[in-house]
Amino acid sequence: MMNPVTLINVLNPAEADLICCGLRGAGFHPFLPDEVSATNMEGYALSIGGIRIQVPSSEYLEAKDFLAATDAH
Repeated sequence: MMNPVTLINVLNPAEADLICCGLRGAGFHPFLPDEVSATNMEGYALSIGGIRIQVPSSEYLEAKDFLAATDAH
C-alpha cells in the first residue's frame, strides 16, 4: 500500500473488521496494521489508542465521506 493514512481508530477488533468489510465492498482498500497485535494481546488496542484503519492516501477523502454517509463507525 502506498502512503497509508489512518482513517479512523476503533477499540473493538470486530468493529474494525466490520468497517473494513464495508470499505472493501465500496471499492476501497483498507488495511489494519494493528489487527494481529490487538487480537493477541489483552489491552493492546486500548493502550495504543485503538486499532488503526488505514487506506491509501489517494482514497482518504472519499473513504472518510463514505463512512460519514453510511454512519459505519
